[in-house]
Amino acid sequence: MPEGWEWDDTLFLGSAPYYPRGRLPYAPGLAELLAEVLLLDGRGRLLDVGCGPGTLALGLADLFGEVVGVDPDSGMIAEAGQQAEKAGVARKARWVRARAEELPAGLGTFTVATFGQSFHWMDRDLVAATVKGMLRSAGAFVHISDLKTETRAVDGLPCPGVPYTAINDLVGQYLGPVRRAGRGVLRYGTPSGEAAVLGRAGFSGPERYVVPGGQALERSCDEVVALVFSTSSSAPHLFGTRRGDFEADLRRLLRETSPSGRFSERQPSTEVFVWREPSAR
Repeated sequence: MPEGWEWDDTLFLGSAPYYPRGRLPYAPGLAELLAEVLLLDGRGRLLDVGCGPGTLALGLADLFGEVVGVDPDSGMIAEAGQQAEKAGVARKARWVRARAEELPAGLGTFTVATFGQSFHWMDRDLVAATVKGMLRSAGAFVHISDLKTETRAVDGLPCPGVPYTAINDLVGQYLGPVRRAGRGVLRYGTPSGEAAVLGRAGFSGPERYVVPGGQALERSCDEVVALVFSTSSSAPHLFGTRRGDFEADLRRLLRETSPSGRFSERQPSTEVFVWREPSAR
């Protein structure tokens, strides 16, 4: 859990409807990589912790007999159910509103537990130890995120890039210079050091893999607005009565950057760390 910050249930309040349209997908080939590395055959159970609107779990649903997503935000859980219906996998998907710290919550045992850019919000030592006890023999704890060390230049692409620096500056003008997160702020950012946490929990590893990105993408103004409102640092509720003013200023900034309302971007690569549960039960 981030230093100096306490979780509260407004962390992603109102963000769920914006997630599917605003967030970029994981790199193509992620499911294939996990199927090969984890020897998945469509029969096991997946636990996706901090599942949000089901993005990761639904992308992996064909590799398992059942997927269970856990998230504390009621909007995210509702959105995940809708997305599962659209994807045609609602019969094999279950969505549970709960904090990770409330596990095991009677959910049983699992072949794989995934954390898609969510582990840093949790009491990591508690959650790692609990999830280890929920994994079947030789199960896997999988940490998945965008690769943070790459540069994704848009040189040579047909549209201007998304003006991220200017967007962050605009958010700061409305919400202050320190990144917001629910009712609190992240003065020191989010924690790293997962290796030490998972080592203390008794996992072996990690094995590191990168699914390459770099594919050219085109984004609309509406998609960029959705991206901004999908994040914890600029969730819709944080703007209060000034939300309309902020969105108007954001759209003005985007039009000034790209009069056509189109933006070029490159697909992020996806970084995967696999930790094994070595003991037999």
